[in-house]
Amino acid sequence: MTSILVVDDSRLARNMVSSVIASLRPDWAIVTAASGEEALEIVGTVPPAAAIVDYNMPGMDGLALAELLKERFTGLTIGLLTANVQDALRRKAEALGVRFIAKPITSDKIRDFLAAAGQ
Repeated sequence: MTSILVVDDSRLARNMVSSVIASLRPDWAIVTAASGEEALEIVGTVPPAAAIVDYNMPGMDGLALAELLKERFTGLTIGLLTANVQDALRRKAEALGVRFIAKPITSDKIRDFLAAAGQ
């Protein structure tokens, strides 16, 4: 079964992203985590089809998590979900090969991310 990883310390944001994904890809399993550390534990060794991670989280931020996920799963498509739309952050994300998804969350943004991820 195809799965997608959604990581955000906000339960509301996790639920919103998960709801959009469920409406777009009802046959996918959605794996959620509230922190980078929890995400690394949950995801184990089976790569998800893609991951959407929040940038601002306590502990490990989304870029640090993205870097670790990319080390574990070469070629994993990751979207960095954030309200921080500064050019410096965009450049850091692009340097890691991470797609930038600006908040607020919309169906179109998630649909575009999944399409760009080949999903």
